[in-house]
Amino acid sequence: MIKALQMIPEKCTSCLLCEMACSLEKEGLFNPAKSRIKVFEFEHGKTAVPYTCTQCEEAWCLHACPTDAIVINQKTGAKEVIDDKCVGCKVCTMACPYGTINYNTSTGKVIKCDLCAGEPKCVDACPTGAILYTAGENK
Repeated sequence: MIKALQMIPEKCTSCLLCEMACSLEKEGLFNPAKSRIKVFEFEHGKTAVPYTCTQCEEAWCLHACPTDAIVINQKTGAKEVIDDKCVGCKVCTMACPYGTINYNTSTGKVIKCDLCAGEPKCVDACPTGAILYTAGENK
């Protein structure tokens, strides 16, 4: 069964450990700016919400990509960017209605959550259980 990330905002303390774990896993360094997950704060920090790609069923990013650089991982259901095919045109970033695909200036490619091949590091790093990886419907 396909699993999905589930965010529980009321448990988020805005510690940013999810961002740090993601950037370490994906970029090899602690740099929240290069993380595929972000923590948004509302009401001047009263509410924090972890947010990343929702792996949409419709996947506008995938359909918008002119080079077919975004593919569906059959094991995880994640929409993944194939770096060798990505030309950095950013069309997918414009197509995503949630703003969860970002341009990496270091590589000239786009980056997005790929669920860490089914073992999301953000989930492991979250000390409060604000991010879960649970079985459910594939979005």
